[in-house]
Amino acid sequence: MAPRPVGSDSAHDAEPSTMTGEPSPVPFVGLTGGIGAGKSEALAALERLGAATLSTDAVVHELYADPEVRDAVVERWGPGVAPDGVVDRSAVARHAFADADERGFLEGLLWPRVGRRMAEWRERESAREPAPAALVIEVPLLFESGMDHGWDATIAIVADEEIRRERAAARGHQSIDERTARQLTQEEKAARATFAVANSGTIADLESRLSDVLAKLRR
Repeated sequence: MAPRPVGSDSAHDAEPSTMTGEPSPVPFVGLTGGIGAGKSEALAALERLGAATLSTDAVVHELYADPEVRDAVVERWGPGVAPDGVVDRSAVARHAFADADERGFLEGLLWPRVGRRMAEWRERESAREPAPAALVIEVPLLFESGMDHGWDATIAIVADEEIRRERAAARGHQSIDERTARQLTQEEKAARATFAVANSGTIADLESRLSDVLAKLRR
């Protein structure tokens, strides 16, 4: 499939290759996007629109407080990654992203646990009354991690490169080129997703586009 434009003013449908057959009663949706695209803004907007939401970054943060995970990273990289018994995520990242084998170790440690948390959350939120508009999980490396299966739909949040850099710098992510080198490009994420949603304008613009996506999912 050829990459699709990512700077358009509205969400657009993808070919149905990422769909999983008949939609579930409550759409199960994976949300992704590049650094600085505004994934967290989109997740918050979807929650305001009535979706139940979960961030896998938040799940990972919780997992680092798990003694089993903490002990595993200390055993691998030494006590410097968990001073005073608290995991330093920046220190872990320096080790994990320096080498493919080290990154593979961290992914093998975290991703199965993240997957279990996601399944537990989906089961719990699916039983809510009244039912949410959708079940949306933010997974920054949705396609790169191979976690792009089992969704009713996926959404890629995209933004102009200059805006992404400004947002990333404001959050202290100065090395956006190094970080994005480990990810698919925006165009690749957009091409794989069911919907690509532009986020180079206001929060109101973003929320309006995401409202349109939820309406399409409910249909």
